[in-house]
Amino acid sequence: MTSLFPRNFKKSFPTAIRGEGCWITSSDNEKYLDASGQAAVVSIGHGIRSVADAMATQASQIAFAHTTQFHSASAEKLAARLLALAPPNFTGGRVYFTSGGSEATETAIKLARQFHLESGSPQKFRVVSRRQSYHGSTLGAMSVSGNIARRAPYQPLLPEWGHIAPCFCYHCPFDKIFPSCKVACADDLESFLSTNDASTVGAFIFEPVVGATLGAAAPPDGYVQRIAEICRERGILLIADEIMTGMGRTGKPFAVQHWGLEPDLILVGKGVASGYAPLGAVLISSKVTQAFARGSGTFQHGFTYQAHPVSTAAGNAVLDVLEKQNLFARAASAAKTLREFLAPLATHPNVAEIRGLGLLLGIEFVKNKSTREPFPKEENIAEKIRQAALQKNVLTYPTQGCVDGLRGDHILLAPPFTITPEESQLIAEALHFALQQVFSPIA
Repeated sequence: MTSLFPRNFKKSFPTAIRGEGCWITSSDNEKYLDASGQAAVVSIGHGIRSVADAMATQASQIAFAHTTQFHSASAEKLAARLLALAPPNFTGGRVYFTSGGSEATETAIKLARQFHLESGSPQKFRVVSRRQSYHGSTLGAMSVSGNIARRAPYQPLLPEWGHIAPCFCYHCPFDKIFPSCKVACADDLESFLSTNDASTVGAFIFEPVVGATLGAAAPPDGYVQRIAEICRERGILLIADEIMTGMGRTGKPFAVQHWGLEPDLILVGKGVASGYAPLGAVLISSKVTQAFARGSGTFQHGFTYQAHPVSTAAGNAVLDVLEKQNLFARAASAAKTLREFLAPLATHPNVAEIRGLGLLLGIEFVKNKSTREPFPKEENIAEKIRQAALQKNVLTYPTQGCVDGLRGDHILLAPPFTITPEESQLIAEALHFALQQVFSPIA
């Protein structure tokens, strides 16, 4: 009997008692291979003693000091290190630490609004995003999310600021093919601004690689550059949601660096502390920082636990491991190995596509491969794949709705960067087994 309010009352959950590397052990002594990095969170692996020691040391010195009265050395140090990893326009910028990704999105929305107030454009307040996007669970974050199913229960509470087409080549919303499409999905932002009141649009938020809701859908060449160009021309801040893609997940510190992009704000979470402590952040470019410094000097926003000393100590210790073990580069090489083991699965008649960037990979399942027709939602294929892989003690991240917000099944793979070739092979074998279990009865 549990006293916890669970994610799902119709499921039972084992109790995790220990983690080591890419493995989690439960109280019944089962060992699970964490192929999803616990929702694309764990980057350096479980059970790293140096991180726990760093947190304990910080807690023994001072565990908490409110940011209206004090800064902490651990937060100052991590902020400087994150800015050093960021694109060049963040030189002279600042970092606003939060307790997670949703808080980072909330902070970015308010930063964008107040930036325009400080800059003399009070009419700008709307944050435009893409359909099929997901930026967090709080009401502000859900307002800029475009995931139909996740928005539905809370629709009366959510403002509608505007959504444009997703960038999703496999299910192109315009029925076009790259490169002849000339990235029409990027130009949809210009179309939106031309038919709505563009003067009220203050920011555009996007995931460089769409994680949970589209299953690691990466943009084609030219997409992010065109989006950035439109934002610059219209005086719109560009927010890169790197909560899932940042901190090396795609093989670079930040995914935007694959395209040389310099956004105005970068959101991080998940991997910034690799799950060792609740931590998120907004990296704020020098342009945005200077508007506040020259203006009122005060950001009308705050959280009790922002820049928490123990959480930022964890972030520093995680970054130490990432740098000392060269894990940013390892993520790219480990991804190549994992994809090689997964490649034979692509021939399965119900595997639509294996896609992604670095160690953020998605596998989509379709009813008809030639027409790309998804399974009906009621068949719950992604969850069935998860359950079948779990029979081999491999943990995956299933989601529905990638096609139209309701239909479309995929699983996400986002293991720790330390994953070995042998562990990659175990993932592929478990998924091969899952395909047989789930689709042989259908066939």
